[in-house]
Amino acid sequence: MLLESIVIPKNLMTIVNESQTLAEALEILEVSDNRCVPVLDDANRIFRGNIYKMHIYRHQATGGSMTLPVTFLLKNATKFIFLDSSYFNILFTMRDLPYIAVLNKKKEFVGVLTHEKMLHVLHEFWAVDQSGYIITLQTNGQPTDLAAITKIITKYSFILNLITLNTIPNSTKQELLITLPKSILPSNKEKILNRLQKKGYTIIDLENLIES
Repeated sequence: MLLESIVIPKNLMTIVNESQTLAEALEILEVSDNRCVPVLDDANRIFRGNIYKMHIYRHQATGGSMTLPVTFLLKNATKFIFLDSSYFNILFTMRDLPYIAVLNKKKEFVGVLTHEKMLHVLHEFWAVDQSGYIITLQTNGQPTDLAAITKIITKYSFILNLITLNTIPNSTKQELLITLPKSILPSNKEKILNRLQKKGYTIIDLENLIES
């Protein structure tokens, strides 16, 4: 994964150093208008965690000392990824965070990956500009379903994208999101739908991206 191309590098970011106080961190957050920023060691190499404006305000409101080091309210110290992390790891690590810290092989902080950047990558992977239809169908819960479904479709068209979803708890049935290209002939699209239904697969939805 060429993660470096979508990482915001640390030299373009607002950061706080671990030796700074909560008062200094709050001033940096106010000036930069960020709700949280990374905290690094004083050499700007090692990621220590994140500091959130909300937590500092809450600490201040309850009479807490603002001369304490910023590490007193450090959060997300173990929430980071590496430049060669898998997509699965990235998605589930950054799920509840505004951004995720990115480290190199030496475990040095190189920057952050934001939700916006990751969504842009997913948009590119989906190949929206080439997409014509998205078929949402339910399988029969058999191990051979995926092979049977793709065999039917590829007789008439190539598959641009395919995503499997486990939407039914404790069931072997799955929902598939299958993207067909906009170049597909309408007659072939209809043949695919008819063949899938004849084989007992339930068409839940058909989204026309060409007309949307």
